[in-house]
Amino acid sequence: MDYILDGLIRAVKLLFTGDPETFSAVFTTLKVSSLSISASLIVGIPLGFLLGYSQFSGKRQLRAIVDTLLAFPTVVVGLLVYAFISRRGPFGELGLLFTIPGIAGAQTVLITPIVVSLTATAIEGLDRRLRLTLLALGARGKQIALTSLSEARYAVLIAAVTAYGRAISEVGVSMMIGGNIKWHTRTITTAIALETGKGEFAMGIALGIVLLSLAFFVNSLLTMLKKRS
Repeated sequence: MDYILDGLIRAVKLLFTGDPETFSAVFTTLKVSSLSISASLIVGIPLGFLLGYSQFSGKRQLRAIVDTLLAFPTVVVGLLVYAFISRRGPFGELGLLFTIPGIAGAQTVLITPIVVSLTATAIEGLDRRLRLTLLALGARGKQIALTSLSEARYAVLIAAVTAYGRAISEVGVSMMIGGNIKWHTRTITTAIALETGKGEFAMGIALGIVLLSLAFFVNSLLTMLKKRS
């Protein structure tokens, strides 16, 4: 037990002294997760609206596929993205492997189904009379979409927060696509895995504290949004 207490004390010192290596992983995580959540919202919200609002042949099957992707293993996502952006892959010339944009792209693939599925559920849960009212008032296309999303704004925000929570706690994709390169692509989760394996519990605990703090903030925001919705 002594090594745990010692590690905790050293971890607090690392955080309060602004240890460069520790905060490098923190800033990389925030950068990657911000890029990935931005891209997933840009793509996922419109797709989620179309999936929830439109009626078309094969919708039930498509919805089942999207819902299945919610449980897509992160290492499989990492493997697929790696195959596409590696030097021998179709996008190898872009040089995305072992870069922050590469990790962000892979995380976008991972979390976009969350945004799509939860946004579609939010749109499907709206009062059916809203659509008829909008049509009666002459609303079309973009106006219907924006008004519907505005009515479901808290549920859509819940989708965004849920996806962000998945992004910051992800390890498989970050390890495979980023390579866990010190000062460059090392994130909180990959650093914890590495440092713990090396027996450096102090940094692992310090990063764990930061990750738990981020998770607590995200969960608190999620709880607040659920109450409002």
